[in-house]
Amino acid sequence: MPSTFPSETPPAIAANGLTLSLGGPGAEVPILRGVDLSVPAGQTVALLGASGSGKSSLMAVLSGLERGTGGSLDVAGQDFTGLSEDALARARRGRIGIVLQAFHLLPTMTALENVATPMELAGMDGAMERAEAELAAVGLGHRIGHYPTQLSGGEQQRVAIARALAPRPPLLFADEPTGNLDSETGDAIIDLLFARRAETGATLFLITHDPTLAEKCERVLEMHDGRIVSDTVRA
Repeated sequence: MPSTFPSETPPAIAANGLTLSLGGPGAEVPILRGVDLSVPAGQTVALLGASGSGKSSLMAVLSGLERGTGGSLDVAGQDFTGLSEDALARARRGRIGIVLQAFHLLPTMTALENVATPMELAGMDGAMERAEAELAAVGLGHRIGHYPTQLSGGEQQRVAIARALAPRPPLLFADEPTGNLDSETGDAIIDLLFARRAETGATLFLITHDPTLAEKCERVLEMHDGRIVSDTVRA
């Protein structure tokens, strides 16, 4: 059953008229065409759409990886509107966790170091202890000293999930997180992602092309040509 969201709780995401265009003056290509979106804290949301519909671009702007070119955006209690790239990077810290299709683990660091280092750079206390606990939570307590090349694809994605969740961000983004995995491993990773999200209470914004996966979420959005064309809250 969907969660209930008190009306006084600030939304995890509040976007109004959000636009993104690429290219220079006179040759601009619109990517996002005025997106309005409010996501309550703690909700699980799936975003569907064909390739080129703007899904990944929307996630990039909502997560602060990309600057929008118009509209307003509040994320996890922070006004992202008009922030510079450096300011967006600072605003993401502690607020946003991101799991991508590519694992983006540093090959010269162990699993433990890959999870702990972003927290250390953010000045968080007890980074190593927290990283070790999160790796244990995703079933990798026995692999903390292994390097990415010594881990399977599924194990690498577990490390990436641990890295995203270890700082306990209120908002978690996942962009096709099982795209590089076989179906059995991918199913296990999705189950793990939803289980860890439930335990931490984070808002989950999941980009997928798979309607079956989208059905695991409380709310399903569909994009087409840079706009949200469908918004369904599941009963």
